[in-house]
Amino acid sequence: MNRPFVFINVATTADGKIDTFERRGSAISSAQDKARVDRLRAESDAVMVGGRTLLDEDPKLTVKSEALRLERVARGLPPNPVKVGIVTRAELKPDSDFLGTGPARVVIFTTNRTSKEQLAFLRAQGVEVFVHEAERVNLTDALADLKGVGIRRLMVEGGAALNFELLRLGLVDELSVYIAPMIFGGESAPTLAAGSGLERSAAVPLKLARVEQHADGGIILHYQLIQAA
Repeated sequence: MNRPFVFINVATTADGKIDTFERRGSAISSAQDKARVDRLRAESDAVMVGGRTLLDEDPKLTVKSEALRLERVARGLPPNPVKVGIVTRAELKPDSDFLGTGPARVVIFTTNRTSKEQLAFLRAQGVEVFVHEAERVNLTDALADLKGVGIRRLMVEGGAALNFELLRLGLVDELSVYIAPMIFGGESAPTLAAGSGLERSAAVPLKLARVEQHADGGIILHYQLIQAA
């Protein structure tokens, strides 16, 4: 496979929402699930997010637990995984947590819609920038490039558009969904996968591998992707 092992991890409400209609990055995961996600990050070579998540939520994508960071260092790894952003127009702010909170290696895939001035700024911050001469980042090529720079295990933390495209293109190996015991509602509230959508005949098939249940009422569904590329 000319790409890393790719897994999506996402938290949803019982009605399948990953945020409220306000789209402000509302908390969904419990304390127990947050600890699980932190370990997943610590076990990954890189963590990837899409443009809306990157620009609207400015995630740190670092390992929060000092013990887990020390475990990584003991294995000869940097304390945090590589941060990867997929964004059509990479207009990040100078005080961005994504860029500045670490230490961590930062890789951004973008397009020629990002200004030359912004590209120069990102590179001056030490960011490894890949520019695709297209309207959108080519995800197949991006994953191949990540494998080329040493990424073997890639964790994807959204958002919905990136999740959908990776799934649609057959670029995902596993999907884990934490379902919280709460309801957001809202026709405009985002779900796990967005994008253009698929006809029933083209639905992405999943195989349920296992189920976990937390004491707080949340559950985690672990899926394997059938015929993943």
